[in-house]
Amino acid sequence: MKISRQTIFRTAIALVFVLAGAFCLSSAENSRAKEIDAVFSSVTSANEPGLAVVVRDDGKTIFEHGYGMRDLRSRLAITPATNFRLASFTKQFTAMSIMLLVHDGKLRYDEKLTDVFPDFPEYGKTISIRNLLNHTGGLLDYESLMDKQYAGKSPEEIPQIHDAEVLALLKRQTTTKFPAGTRWNYSNSGYVVLANVVEKRSGKSFGEFLHERIFAPLGMNRTLAFEYGKNTVPERAYGYTKDANVWLETDQSTTSATLGDGGIYSSVEDLTKWDDALRTNSLLSEQEMQPALVAVKLPGGTQTEPDSDDGKLSAYGFGWFLDPYKKQNRMWHSGSSTGFRTMIQRFPGDKLSIIILSNRVDLDTGALALKVADLFLK
Repeated sequence: MKISRQTIFRTAIALVFVLAGAFCLSSAENSRAKEIDAVFSSVTSANEPGLAVVVRDDGKTIFEHGYGMRDLRSRLAITPATNFRLASFTKQFTAMSIMLLVHDGKLRYDEKLTDVFPDFPEYGKTISIRNLLNHTGGLLDYESLMDKQYAGKSPEEIPQIHDAEVLALLKRQTTTKFPAGTRWNYSNSGYVVLANVVEKRSGKSFGEFLHERIFAPLGMNRTLAFEYGKNTVPERAYGYTKDANVWLETDQSTTSATLGDGGIYSSVEDLTKWDDALRTNSLLSEQEMQPALVAVKLPGGTQTEPDSDDGKLSAYGFGWFLDPYKKQNRMWHSGSSTGFRTMIQRFPGDKLSIIILSNRVDLDTGALALKVADLFLK
């Protein structure tokens, strides 16, 4: 079959336009990548602890980079595969675990603590699983209870506490901060108890449940709930604090061994898979995910603490803060522990996701994330 010169000419012209469009797209992407890099390149140096960043737009990773060192002893550089302690960023995975048990028919949101743990004190009859998920349970802070228990002792003399020990500590109490459902108060105790709930109703350890129901199905093969002596963290970042211009390794504290409130390690590389799962509802249907994305309503809007710079109560669902930014719907969560600062900001309507993991405590990962968001949200 002969092809006319006119057909060849038209095909060539079309190809030129396709290539030109691809070049323009590539140029635009490169320009945006440079803008994002400018937000982070000056906040650390190659010889200091640093951070890893991923920015995604409409399910596509448009920027992924590591800055600084994951470990000042080995002097290994941070990469997108470096694993950081997520701290309270973990709570969205704890909430998802509970929601998966509800999906399985093994748990209900309205069940009370005494339904799950019959030996729990009388006050547990009024605290529901839903209260724990949205921080309205009123449980006493286990960190404060530890301070009282070990008053006068140095941090070196205080053993690390684990999830089961937190549950036992709360079972020895007879009161709460406030009646369940009447106030909002961010509660690490509540999320540690939720990890115990997962173990009780699933018959598996919390780490096993996370791996089998979330990490393995999503291909998050290097993400784990870290348990000293039981597993190891691949390409692990260690946490640091600067004191008198010297970097001190501050990787662990007496509360660093609890899992439900902050014990997961992950990388920005693995967390892109988590972001995909949230975007496509691959773990739970859109309808099943809705309770996590509805802010708790309180009588009279009462609260015990603000959780935003302007002193207003930040809206909270199940493992997610839900207050908007620049009138755009937003789901987000930060993490803060000795040596680490982490952040995830998702703008579902704009299909924008920003994840920052840092192994130094002097970086405001929330402010950095919003600087990136400002590049997109005009």
